Amino acid sequence: MATEFMKYLDKSLKYLHRQGAFLTVADDQGRENVMTISWGNIGFEWGRPIFTVLVRQSRFTHEIIENAKEFTVSVPTRAALRDQLAFAGTKSGRFLDKFAQGVLTKVPGRTVQVSTVKESDIVYECRIVYHHAIDPNILAKDVDQTSYMDGDYHTIYYGEIVDCYPREA
Repeated sequence: MATEFMKYLDKSLKYLHRQGAFLTVADDQGRENVMTISWGNIGFEWGRPIFTVLVRQSRFTHEIIENAKEFTVSVPTRAALRDQLAFAGTKSGRFLDKFAQGVLTKVPGRTVQVSTVKESDIVYECRIVYHHAIDPNILAKDVDQTSYMDGDYHTIYYGEIVDCYPREA
């Protein structure tokens, strides 16, 4: 697995931070939500490949992922998907099923029980191994002042990458 995910690392991080990616999670009834993320990282922790994602505590996705065991990250590498990224990032799954709107197409994960986004080019399937809420008391003041003016802190989720692959054309 380590070799496989390394093939896509540079391209994934470039597009994650430049335009965003789709994070998909499912609750214990299998109801899924997809949102846009642009904060995250890929690396090694505990001797395994890890994808870290950050989810603000105010987000509907936070309610779901707090009890989830898995998530997927689907990375588009084409600017043509900006409208889909904007849709997933501005509409709340609390009020509508984003996949049912026909803007994004869900495809079952190969290894996990969470869907991926068909329109994306690189897929990461992850098993959550750890998470923690940001503690403002130990956060650098400049980061707190520039990223959390409203007090809406993130929780960081560490997902072991259990599968990674390019989307078939």
